[in-house]
Amino acid sequence: MRVSVRGVGIEVDDQGPASADPLLLIMGLGMQLTAWPDELVQLLVSRGFRVIRFDNRDIGLSQSFDDHGVPNLLLAMLRHTMHLPVPSAYSLRDMADDAIGVLDALNLPRAHVCGASMGGMIAQHIAAAHPARVKSLTLMMTTTGARRLPQPRLEVRRAMVARPDGHGPEAVARHLQGLLELIGSPAYRDDPARVQARLLASVQRSYRPAGTARQLLAIAADGDRTPLLARIAVPTRIIHGEADPLIPVAAGHDLVRRIGGAQGDFIAGMGHDLPSQLLERFADGMRDNARRFA
Repeated sequence: MRVSVRGVGIEVDDQGPASADPLLLIMGLGMQLTAWPDELVQLLVSRGFRVIRFDNRDIGLSQSFDDHGVPNLLLAMLRHTMHLPVPSAYSLRDMADDAIGVLDALNLPRAHVCGASMGGMIAQHIAAAHPARVKSLTLMMTTTGARRLPQPRLEVRRAMVARPDGHGPEAVARHLQGLLELIGSPAYRDDPARVQARLLASVQRSYRPAGTARQLLAIAADGDRTPLLARIAVPTRIIHGEADPLIPVAAGHDLVRRIGGAQGDFIAGMGHDLPSQLLERFADGMRDNARRFA
């Protein structure tokens, strides 16, 4: 279904009993709500959650911001490197307000919140700016954005801005599969045919690289979120792969140190993805963290 959030159309998927404990899932850069595996959603529903996924603005079936044009990523990254302001069509705080708007549209005063990668950055803003709306917080493979932390490997950064070698859905899916093979979990590889089928379905649902570029600028413009962390007082769980080449595991340890009472789950052999072999572990971790809410 599509809801209107302050005039922005947001696509929402809502599963589980209406009376169950709500859990809002926020996905990462350029990723649609379908990047949260259906198997994980069902595991969470079986653990007593009402699971709400949504397409972030500018991605999937949510409203686009194409009128802002296609950003010059090289220029933006140069400005970021030089510590200059990075202009962006919208901010991560705007995207956090979108998430709160989804809860408003569903008449949910409070929810457990889980964000992955960029979604974890958005979730930090939600927990800091809207503490009364958050029951518990799970941050997966994410970071404060502090420059002191280790950065992605060079080959990963190059792959993130590379383009497919064709324009059809199959070429785009092959390109995305190559990226996932680079940043994914070395110890938890899914069947390549299954991955390819899932990526092709995702591309056929929606493919908006300009939206991804605008989201990337929102990340660069956001800067260091460390000052926000002292304002997070809800039960927090940090899930991070020890083999993550995109957001190195030091970022996860940094979050545990800086958020009061945070608990860490650091997984050997996990990269920057959601391997099917670990979905039970993720679901159990979110359930256990939610039980800490008083």
